[in-house]
Amino acid sequence: MHRPSRGYRVFQGVNGLILTGVVAVTLYPFVNIIARSLSAEDRIRAGQVSLLPEGFNLTTYRLVVSDGMFWRNYGNTVLYTVVATVIAMVLTTCYAYVLSKPQLKGRGTLIGIAVFTMFFSGGLIPNYVLITSLDMKNTLWALVIPNAISVFNLLVMKAFFEGLPTELEEAAQIDGLSTYGILLRVVLPLSKAVIATMVLFYSVSFWNSWFGAFLYMDRAELMPVTVYLRNMIAGATGGGNLGAESEQLTQVGANIQAVTILLTALPILAVYPFVQRYFVSGVTLGAVKG
Repeated sequence: MHRPSRGYRVFQGVNGLILTGVVAVTLYPFVNIIARSLSAEDRIRAGQVSLLPEGFNLTTYRLVVSDGMFWRNYGNTVLYTVVATVIAMVLTTCYAYVLSKPQLKGRGTLIGIAVFTMFFSGGLIPNYVLITSLDMKNTLWALVIPNAISVFNLLVMKAFFEGLPTELEEAAQIDGLSTYGILLRVVLPLSKAVIATMVLFYSVSFWNSWFGAFLYMDRAELMPVTVYLRNMIAGATGGGNLGAESEQLTQVGANIQAVTILLTALPILAVYPFVQRYFVSGVTLGAVKG
């Protein structure tokens, strides 16, 4: 068995040290956030919290999870994210597949329309008037429809579809598959990597979104959890009434940001490992065997 040279072993060691340092630098903010969320107010303000909690307490967590409105808004966020992601993926995939066909008449115009919206929009007030005139206020559709297609994601999927061998689609067409059959039975199975990536992009975007709900909804029971936590931060830092004792408000104001980050990021962090494997897959998608 060939033994690695000394220079190669040195390279491996140095490379391992550098990568370990990168991982440590990347993980430190997350560990610090967890420690701050579990620390006492006076320790946080004194700058004594680093990697381990100081003055361990769960005051803020207790205030949040004991509120029924929090769980109602959390359920809303799950519903909004799932529905919006499904609709966005259907529309983006169909639009990208159409644009990937060079023989399509008017293809340049359709691409131009999509790209135009990346740089120009109707503005906040016209959008609000439009949503109101369509009677979509206080509904799920006010959050889903305006953000159903991300042009960036659309162009990424379009480029991926263009890279698939046309021979596969031609063979499927000879076998009698329709356009929809080719898309569903040939193209999509070969596009798991880009689909998983787009699902992650869309779900993270919808999960973290709060301004649309803040703008188009005025009923607390319809709000997503991001708006709930924003209001909680505003109440704690502004001395508002959270329905808690005054000494608890001080604690909440000190570590509410850390708790907010954890509560909103945990679901995405839990899903990400299941999607990550598609990012690093070494499968040759769409290869034509001779």
